[in-house]
Amino acid sequence: MRPYQFVSRTVVLVCVLVVMGGAFTGLSGVEKPQKHDAVVSANAFGARLAAVDPLTKSGMGFLYNLEYDKAIAEFDRTLQSHPEDPYCMNHLMQAILLKELYRLNALDTTLYADNGFLTGKPLAGDPQVKAKIFQLAEKNLQLTEKRLKANPNDVEALYAHGVTRGLKLTYSAIIEKSFFTSLRNASGSRGDHEKVLQLDPTYTDAKMVVGLHNYILGSMPLAARIMAGMVGMSGSKKKGVDYLYEVGKSNGETSVDARVALALFLRREARYTDALEVLRTLTTQYPKNFIFGLEEANLLKDAGMGKEAIDAYSRLLENGKAGLYPDPHLERAAFGLAESLKGQRQIPEALKEYEAALAFKNVAPEVKIRALVGEGEMYDALGKRNEALKSYNGAIAIDSDSPQAAMARKFVKQPFQF
Repeated sequence: MRPYQFVSRTVVLVCVLVVMGGAFTGLSGVEKPQKHDAVVSANAFGARLAAVDPLTKSGMGFLYNLEYDKAIAEFDRTLQSHPEDPYCMNHLMQAILLKELYRLNALDTTLYADNGFLTGKPLAGDPQVKAKIFQLAEKNLQLTEKRLKANPNDVEALYAHGVTRGLKLTYSAIIEKSFFTSLRNASGSRGDHEKVLQLDPTYTDAKMVVGLHNYILGSMPLAARIMAGMVGMSGSKKKGVDYLYEVGKSNGETSVDARVALALFLRREARYTDALEVLRTLTTQYPKNFIFGLEEANLLKDAGMGKEAIDAYSRLLENGKAGLYPDPHLERAAFGLAESLKGQRQIPEALKEYEAALAFKNVAPEVKIRALVGEGEMYDALGKRNEALKSYNGAIAIDSDSPQAAMARKFVKQPFQF
């Protein structure tokens, strides 16, 4: 097995978690102390801000209901009141970044089901948004590094510093497609947050990153784990899942992110019932979050619960058209519905939904090419070869190097058959 093969699998895991969880992947260059001094925080308000500040609490609610403009407004007002608080700055950065990722259709995990996205072109990010994110990041890094220079064991500064670096990493990995550079840089996250836990074992939020790192390393092939062990890194899938369960059940800032990651990991382990149980805590808590609803439908589809998936996608479309979700990407629900109908061999109905997905305005190329291939397959199943060829060639024209284009070329040569 070539090294890049298991590296790319790890990148897939990391990027899925980053785009879904959003913000709390920490990094820093602070060395572990040989002995622990008393934990001192230069800003006693920081880590507890979300629990006591009404604007921060309401901002978090808006954020996880995908009401990004409202979240940004709340976090901006909080930052104006507390300009030296690194947590306030990270909250604002996170909201700006997630709004941009959602605009760019980068928050749907179905796009990360294979490694095709690794070689894709950088997304068309807004330069002004990037400038704002990086401006806030540099200011916050300076702020936290100043505190860490004064006291390397300032837990809040260490944790906030890591979050800031993680947000920059997220932008580079997802929007600029610098996956491998980002992966190399991400290797320091576990050490940083393990240090936080050494200094303050009650800092449950730090277990998010440690849990992610444990699961990812524990999931890698044997050759990769041996190589990781040579540089002092080890992992355990069980420990990773246990940590994420603990964080998910807590009232900390990373509770939502941990549950998102946990649901994805449980789905990967084919523990579909457990994954659904976790995910439904999110859809119940944040009913306006279209992405969480879409993930539930995707999970039902992957679990082989075709009829239930059809119902879930249909509800998403109905609720979206009724205005329940802020700016929903309904073409993704239509595509998921088409895939589920295809799985149930409901060919005319599936074709209708593939066509519906393609009819939405501003359909992302990744969705469009997949829908065109599906449309072609349904035309082939109905014996409409000319229409099928038109769909396949349309998919190839969008991105001839994609895995879906390779599939389309296969069906150009030989018609699709169930």
